Amino acid sequence: MPLARSLSVTSLSGLEEWDEEFELEDAVLFEIAWEVANKVGGIYTVIQTKARLTAEEWGENYFLVGPYVESNVRTQVELIEPTNPVLKRTIDKMNSSGCKVYFGRWLIEGSPYVVLIDVGFTAWSLDRWKSELWDLGAIGVPWFDREANDAVLFGFLTAWLLGEFAAQSEEPPHIVAHFHEWLAGLGLVLCRKRQLPVATIFTTHATLLGRYLCAGSVDFYNNLSKFNVDKEAGDRQIYHRYCLERAAAHCAHVFTTVSQITAIEAEHLLKRKPDIVTPNGLNVKKFSAMHEFQNLHAQSKSRIQEFVRGHFYGHLDFNLDKCLFLFIAGRYEFSNKGADIFLEALARLNYLLRVNHSDVTVITFFIMPARTNNFNVETLKGQAVRKQLWDTAHTVKERFGKKLYESLLVGQLPDVAKMLDKEDFTIMKRAIFATQRQSQPPICTHNMLDDSSDPILNSVRRIGLFNSSADRVKIIFHPEFLSSTSPLLPMDYEEFVRGCHLGVFPSYYEPWGYTPAECTVMGIPSISTNLSGFGCFMEEHIADPSAYGIYILDRRYKGVDESCNQLTSFLFQFCKQSRRQRIIQRNRTERLSDLLDWRYLGRYYIAARHMALAKAFPDTFIYEPHEPSSATGFRYPRPASVPPSPSLSRHSSPHHSEAEEDEDERYDEDLEAEKDRVNIRQPYTNDTSILQFTSGIPHKLCSCV
Repeated sequence: MPLARSLSVTSLSGLEEWDEEFELEDAVLFEIAWEVANKVGGIYTVIQTKARLTAEEWGENYFLVGPYVESNVRTQVELIEPTNPVLKRTIDKMNSSGCKVYFGRWLIEGSPYVVLIDVGFTAWSLDRWKSELWDLGAIGVPWFDREANDAVLFGFLTAWLLGEFAAQSEEPPHIVAHFHEWLAGLGLVLCRKRQLPVATIFTTHATLLGRYLCAGSVDFYNNLSKFNVDKEAGDRQIYHRYCLERAAAHCAHVFTTVSQITAIEAEHLLKRKPDIVTPNGLNVKKFSAMHEFQNLHAQSKSRIQEFVRGHFYGHLDFNLDKCLFLFIAGRYEFSNKGADIFLEALARLNYLLRVNHSDVTVITFFIMPARTNNFNVETLKGQAVRKQLWDTAHTVKERFGKKLYESLLVGQLPDVAKMLDKEDFTIMKRAIFATQRQSQPPICTHNMLDDSSDPILNSVRRIGLFNSSADRVKIIFHPEFLSSTSPLLPMDYEEFVRGCHLGVFPSYYEPWGYTPAECTVMGIPSISTNLSGFGCFMEEHIADPSAYGIYILDRRYKGVDESCNQLTSFLFQFCKQSRRQRIIQRNRTERLSDLLDWRYLGRYYIAARHMALAKAFPDTFIYEPHEPSSATGFRYPRPASVPPSPSLSRHSSPHHSEAEEDEDERYDEDLEAEKDRVNIRQPYTNDTSILQFTSGIPHKLCSCV
């Protein structure tokens, strides 16, 4: 679903349409990934959101290739006959040779063509192909690694598809094949080994070894150059997977990764420096007015408040209007995702809020799927009690309204003392007694299967944040992805994010980071780190990220305790902001949406494809890279008006009224946006690369970012 943003805030004024000047009529693009129409992780989001832009560029010559999973095909794919005659002959030939290959349209934005290969149907060839892989590169795949076995089948079938397509073409085609991650990488290696006429690109979204090493609590980034990669992969029993990934990286014409931090990681672990960094984007749908996304925030916040009223029934001794909603979401990787440091920072924040007698209450949601067997009974009871109270209030209101109406009909002012009778008071007293609660509000909304060994719950026990009345920081652990059909918190993820005030993602290992990017597009401030691709990208493009609601935590050059103190400081400063300052900050955060739009970030993928074409077909395409004279991309300046941070905008007097604050801190969103439009440093305009098409036609140039 496209995420929405405002039309009235600034757009990147230098962002012109990509000038595609070289001929694509005889070129064909195959994009190959295990997550095509098959949601497993973040790569699915990358391919799904990028499909519309790529389909617009390549038209009928763009095909996504993935595995055939029947349950997904039923709901996501419309199976049709191939429209391309060469591809139709290719699929018919493979199906007649013992394969099962399907063709259709993926029912997402852009409706791209998909070629889906049933890897299970050709499992009879697994041993033969494993033997061929051993003869080819001495890579042995153990029988018990089902995922690696699927990678072998998928790789050989993909190479077969590309080779057959080249053979069925009447004229030598210009094929570009873009492979994502190690699961698809073997097909690339086979294309190069068989010398197929294919320009190959390999993108790693996170290195296998990097993810395993970080999960083992090692000092990863300070020891990148010291790891014995073969030994480390062998010790973790992933050496065969690592070999497939490394072979694909080295065989590709163009090797890319999603962020600068992952590029450094890949250079040390895969022993090849990426040719280009291709950051991940989002589809950004625009609103007709700026205030609409603020209205959506208010609506979604109201729904979260309703859940909180039920969850904390009997202990609702805090002001919901002075309540801030924070959240962390993603895979349940306790240390990699930074949940460990976040919990410690929350304990320190709780202390600061209490000693400073703050009237702010922070409710923090942990949205991380874990093993559960059902909803927590106490949590469900809370929502039932809340609904009962609402029904009671509605009943009394109806009775009161009827008496008021009848009194006014006869021309008399009502006697307020007689408007509520004993029955009304009895109903209300019973409702109040029903809200009494002997236990504390639960931390976890579900019954955990491994309650005693769960890292989040064990950390909560250690830091002592049990949702007591004295605590200014409350914790709600929701160990399941959000759904609009849930009986507990009936909201989808996008709606939930819009209702929160701050997303906190202090990850130690995060090659890109879609969660803070989604927050930005929805105008929600976030905390990320300089070890995440998103954090590095924002530091490169924004002069003062925190003024735009992008807080970058230093986890690369600081120790754990220092990083935890910095995170606590970020959270405490955020809690001290006034409502007006938070609104200003959300406006600024949302203004960064253009940076994350595929229509800007898609250019890096275009440049990678141009580079691959030039390397694979040097007689047809010429690629001449030039070093840019300045930093690439847009550069946001400091905001033109006063920053929203209370530490920077505090008056000289320690005591000042809200009226004084409004008078001294004048703010005009449209004026500030206009100044940003003028001050944003545009991408350099000189050609960074030139691609010439020389196949019997005049040379045509193409500038690439």
